[in-house]
Amino acid sequence: MAAGLVFRMVMDGAGRGLLARMFVIITVLAAGAGAGQARHEPTDTVKLSIVGGLAAVTQFTQFERPFWEREITERSGGRITATIRPFDGGGLRGQEMLQLMRLGVVPFGTVLLSLISGDEPELNAPDLPVLNPDMATLRVTVGAFRARLKEILLQRYGIELLGVYTYPAQVLYCKDSFAGLDDLAGRRVRTSSVSQSELMAALGAVPVIVPFAEIVRALESDVADCAITGTLSGFEIGLPGVTTHVHAMALSWGLSFFGVNLASWNALAPELQRIIREGVDDLEARIWLQAEADTERGLACNTGEGSCSGPAPGHMKLVTSAADEARRSRLIREVVLPRWIERCGESCKTAWNRYLAPAHGIILGGE
Repeated sequence: MAAGLVFRMVMDGAGRGLLARMFVIITVLAAGAGAGQARHEPTDTVKLSIVGGLAAVTQFTQFERPFWEREITERSGGRITATIRPFDGGGLRGQEMLQLMRLGVVPFGTVLLSLISGDEPELNAPDLPVLNPDMATLRVTVGAFRARLKEILLQRYGIELLGVYTYPAQVLYCKDSFAGLDDLAGRRVRTSSVSQSELMAALGAVPVIVPFAEIVRALESDVADCAITGTLSGFEIGLPGVTTHVHAMALSWGLSFFGVNLASWNALAPELQRIIREGVDDLEARIWLQAEADTERGLACNTGEGSCSGPAPGHMKLVTSAADEARRSRLIREVVLPRWIERCGESCKTAWNRYLAPAHGIILGGE
């Protein structure tokens, strides 16, 4: 009877998808096993299996992939080699990355905080919607929360934090004209996190969770009227061809962490750990500088106003709203933080007041 059940699963589409995903995870496990449990000597050559960020954007193509495929080998004098693939390019789901790393199935991985915020909402604290209107504020926020992020990953998941990456500012694209956030009522808006969805719902919009790779299709097929995504990544996937207006306000940034399963990390000789940690520190700094530059370049490329290298720029209308800027603080206090605490609990209120309240001047619970 079991064999018959397996046969029926294979014959239907859902079963084929499940078996394919199981094969991918088993393959990753086999690839990562060599990085794992046996202690390596300082003179050993190790081969690492890395899961990086989103496939089709600058962070992966120009920074993560060259770093792991070439630079880490040069830095280590040939003692470290690595293969890397994007988490959205091989059957893995971003929502599962935290657990896959905890289990050691993925030894080294990149995890988008927004995708795991449903299971672990505290991790998304530094990238809550409208919290960081510019890169300078984002740097302060991440710096203030980094110790807490490291603590959560290590204590709850057995993951050693190595880096925190950011994509360019995430902004709002729409197929039809709008003058500000108040015009979103009734529109279906692609979101990528629970907190983004809560903000859109509070504004009267209808949030629709759509994976990054499916944004264009969702807009073309009228699944969504608008989409929140990066200024440059939105341009790179062709949003000027399916939308007409883009908002200048940074709604969020798309933070991710790069880390390693603790057993895999402890299996590496201290000298190799040092090389990796110093290399990732440099990689992180470059990614942040590029994200800041790409935020402006993305808006320029979407609108055709300003410097845009590469493909022909779009001709979108840039929406700026003084009213939206003025109400940002009220949205944080009245919508974003209360909804986050409802999902996250009293411990998150304590964490906010300890780590982030000094940076943002907002104390929760009247403390």
